[in-house]
Amino acid sequence: MSARKKIALGVLVSGSGTNLQAIIDASESGKIDARVAVVISDVPSARALERARKHDTAAVAIERKDFDSKKSFEERIVTTLKEHGCELVCLAGFMRIIGETLLGSYPDRIINIHPALLPSFPGLDAQKQAFDYGVKVSGATVHFVDDKTDHGPIICQKAVEVKEDDTAEALKERILEQEHRIYPAAIQLIAEGRVSIEGRRVIIK
Repeated sequence: MSARKKIALGVLVSGSGTNLQAIIDASESGKIDARVAVVISDVPSARALERARKHDTAAVAIERKDFDSKKSFEERIVTTLKEHGCELVCLAGFMRIIGETLLGSYPDRIINIHPALLPSFPGLDAQKQAFDYGVKVSGATVHFVDDKTDHGPIICQKAVEVKEDDTAEALKERILEQEHRIYPAAIQLIAEGRVSIEGRRVIIK
């Protein structure tokens, strides 16, 4: 990989942060031209914040209940992202719908990882949705974020076979392994300037 300047990432989290860890690991190993500048969580007890601190990365808790509106809540998030020079925002298990304040501040610069092959099985518990439906193939998707849930243009996907003796939990773990691979890969494509959006299509140069 060339010695390009690393783009600054802001990662939004609500939970344990395994995808955050995958991004941090990829950055520290030199696999991606990106660094995590700040981690923001709406849950002060989220393990993801502790992961960030262990890597000397800024970790900030911003709780929705401390603000009188979604707009003011997102304004604080945007202010924090800007303070840390963030160029790309990565949702990694952030359990809130992104609103127009955040979307408007980072147009086509917010991405998300979803544990299913979109547009199938959007929303919560996607792995169990797919398993219960009886699909033979599921997987993971990295996509740009727009004003609808799990809807924006798709950057990359990875298929995961559903085995005959699978359980929903086993499938979830195998999908998670692929999430940890494709999220850093998608970030690298953006860092290299190889990604453009044409309507609903993401073009990889």
